[in-house]
Amino acid sequence: MPILRTSRAQQRTGTVTLGGLLSGLGETSFGWAIVVFSLVTMLPLPPGSSLITALPVLLATAQMSLGYPHVRLPGRLARITVDPQKLRRTMMRLRPVTRRLERVLQPRMTGIFAPRHERRLGLALFLIAFTLFLPIPFSGWFPAVSLFICGVGQVERDGKVTLIGLGAGAASILLTIIIVLSIGSSASAIME
Repeated sequence: MPILRTSRAQQRTGTVTLGGLLSGLGETSFGWAIVVFSLVTMLPLPPGSSLITALPVLLATAQMSLGYPHVRLPGRLARITVDPQKLRRTMMRLRPVTRRLERVLQPRMTGIFAPRHERRLGLALFLIAFTLFLPIPFSGWFPAVSLFICGVGQVERDGKVTLIGLGAGAASILLTIIIVLSIGSSASAIME
């Protein structure tokens, strides 16, 4: 697993940091960052938490759309140390799930990941992440799931899965627009 290989390489050179881990993953760091941070936003947290939990996803997708070679976290976030043993145990616990996913996922339709398309893909993911960031009731879970699907597709270079995630993301953007419009019309009806 690339994350474990990268953490072992970092451990040999010193401490394992979140920033070092992501930069060591290279261009797959975008996929991994989207997977991890979208999972965090799916946790049952108090309303309004998405304003904080969506920030790392917004940052990663913005950097992808700007053509960064890998995810660059801000100083304090990048310096967070990661316990390599805990990381290994967590990844091993996820192994049954990842094995099932690996049976379904395969490199296909990889043209979507070509460098000439990377910024457009990053922009589409940023728009989905932006809907996740908005503090709108009942709209956060759907974009988080679509980002997770896209991230998994990126990590495994499976363009078909990424396109499914983008389709779900487009639907989540549409859902957010509908919710905003209905809240706006309800508010204007109350004002009148």
